[in-house]
Amino acid sequence: MKPYFIKTFGCQMNEHDSEVVAGMLESLGFIPTDRVADAGIIILNTCCIRGTAENKVFSFLGRLRKQKKANPDLIIGVCGCMTQQDHMAARLHHLFPYVDLIFGTHNLHRLPELIKRVEVERVNVQEVLPALPKELVEGLPVKRKGKIRAWLNIMYGCDNFCTYCIVPYVRGRERSRRPEDIIEEAAKIGREGYKEITLLGQNVNSYGKDLDGILDFAGLLQMLENVGGIDRIRYMTSHPRDFTDKLIEVISQSGKVCEHFHLPVQAGSNRVLGNMKRGYTREEYLKLIEKIVSSIPRATITTDIMVGFPGEEEVDFEETLELVRQVRFDSSYTFVYNARSGTPAAAMPGQIPEPVKKERIQALIRLQNQISLEKNVEEAGQIYEVLVEGESNSRSGLLLGRNRGNKIVTFEGSKNLITKNILVTITEGHLAHLSGIINNNKR
Repeated sequence: MKPYFIKTFGCQMNEHDSEVVAGMLESLGFIPTDRVADAGIIILNTCCIRGTAENKVFSFLGRLRKQKKANPDLIIGVCGCMTQQDHMAARLHHLFPYVDLIFGTHNLHRLPELIKRVEVERVNVQEVLPALPKELVEGLPVKRKGKIRAWLNIMYGCDNFCTYCIVPYVRGRERSRRPEDIIEEAAKIGREGYKEITLLGQNVNSYGKDLDGILDFAGLLQMLENVGGIDRIRYMTSHPRDFTDKLIEVISQSGKVCEHFHLPVQAGSNRVLGNMKRGYTREEYLKLIEKIVSSIPRATITTDIMVGFPGEEEVDFEETLELVRQVRFDSSYTFVYNARSGTPAAAMPGQIPEPVKKERIQALIRLQNQISLEKNVEEAGQIYEVLVEGESNSRSGLLLGRNRGNKIVTFEGSKNLITKNILVTITEGHLAHLSGIINNNKR
C-alpha cells in the first residue's frame, strides 16, 4: 500500500477531477498522505488559465527532482488542463524527464491502466487524448473532501470561445451528461449525508443543448429539487448570455436552489465586450441583473472582472468602474488580463503595459472592497438560514457557515450544530464575512 499525494491547481472543476483521481487511487489500494515527502505516488492536477499557474507547476516539479533521485520507485504524474496544450507533454518530458506519467483531461478514467503500465513496463507513459470519448464514462469512484458540500459535474467543455480564454482548447467542446446519471449521482451524494451540492460546468446554463431537446438547465434544476437528503443546490459557472427568464423563474420558486448568482461580466465597455466575444452588451447585462433582483430581492450577486484586456482605454476602464457602482456586486473576483498562447487575444494589438494594469486593478479592488463592506454592514439585523460547516480558526467556540447567498457567517455555538441548518441573526458586517448570533426561533 503506497501513500498518494495530489496537488491541485486551478478551478473547482480541477478540484473535483482530483477527487476522482483520489477515488481511483484508493480503489487501487493507495492511501492518502498530507506529506509529499512520504508519498509513493504524486499527481499534479494542473491549470493553464494564466501563466502564473504554469510557473507554479514547473516550480513544484523542480522540487521533486531530489525526491525522485532518492526514491526511483516514486511515481510522479501530471494531468489536467496544462497537459492538453499543444506540445506541452513533450515539453514536460524534456524539462522533467523523471516524470513518469502525463495524461490529459479527456482520459482521466484511464488512470488505473496508465499506472499499471508505469509499474510493470518501467517506462514513461504519455497519453493525452484530443477529445472526450464518444460515450462519457460514468460511475468512476470519487473520494470527496469534507462531509457537507459536494461537487457534481453536469457537463464538460465549453463552446463559447471568448478571445482571451484557453478553456475550450484544453477542455474541449460542450458535452452534457445524461440527466438520469446526474440524478443518480445526486441521490447517492444525498444518501452519503452531504447537505449541499454544487453543479459544475464551464457554462452550466448551456446544459442540454447537445441532448436533442431532452432537457435544459432549468429543467434539470427542477428534477434535482426532488432529490432526498440535499438541502441546497448551487451551480457554477453561468454565462450571462444564456441566463434565461425561465431559469430565473425556476430559481425564484425553488426551495433548494440558492439565491446566489455568480455572473461574470468581465468588462463594462461594449467595445471591450465585443472584442472579448462575450455575446452580450453592457445594457443586456444590466437588464439581466434588474430581472434577477426584481424576482429575487435577497439575491447575492457576484462576478468576475478582467482589467487590461488588449485595447482597453481609460474610458473603457471607467465604464467598468461605473458598472460596478451601478450593480453594487456583493463581491468580485478581479484579475488582470494574462495573454495565453493560442488564443486570439494574445495576438491583438494594443497590449496594455503592466504598470497600467496594476494601477487599474488596484482602483477596481478599492472600489469593490468599499461596496462589499457597505453591503455587509447593511446586513445587520437580517435573519438568515446558515448551513454550519465547522469551527472558525479565529477563536475557540466560534462556528462558521454560509447563508444561501454564499456569504460566510460566524457565530458562537456548540460543535453539535455542525452539518445542521440553523437561523442566525446578523449583528455585524465585515469586508469578507458576517457576524451573528443564533436566532431563538430554532429550526
